[in-house]
Amino acid sequence: MSLHEQIKNQIKDAMRAKDALRLETLRGLSALFTNELIAKQVKGDVPASVTTLADEEATALIRRSVKQRKDSIDQFQKGGRADLAEKESAELAILETFLPKMMSCDEIKKIVEVKIAANTAAGTALDKAKIGQFIGQIMKDLKGKADGADVKAVIESLLTK
Repeated sequence: MSLHEQIKNQIKDAMRAKDALRLETLRGLSALFTNELIAKQVKGDVPASVTTLADEEATALIRRSVKQRKDSIDQFQKGGRADLAEKESAELAILETFLPKMMSCDEIKKIVEVKIAANTAAGTALDKAKIGQFIGQIMKDLKGKADGADVKAVIESLLTK
């Protein structure tokens, strides 16, 4: 069963359980999926007979929603709106259940150390000006397995030693 179908089924479960927050969050996600599907059909990328998104596309949309929630939480906390930040945090927890587990900083560190050693062996020194490009390379390799902020922090900590 695809991620899109799982979410549709969980909407029904949330209705039965009368879980208003979960229902609202999942409905919002379902609407996001539907809008994306319609946009793809208008562009001609997807035939009109397709009714669900692929798991990769659904995961990308969930990641975008998670990022939006994190930004909202930050803004609400800065604005002194703890009640809204709390609601966003609860929604964030629901959304994160649909994402694959992210790599830990230790796992990221091992991969980055190997890449740094490979660059050093190739004669390419990593200076502060090239950190952005290096982060981009690592993120491309890890594609969805690691948080960008964690990758950046690990790289900066290793290169400032």
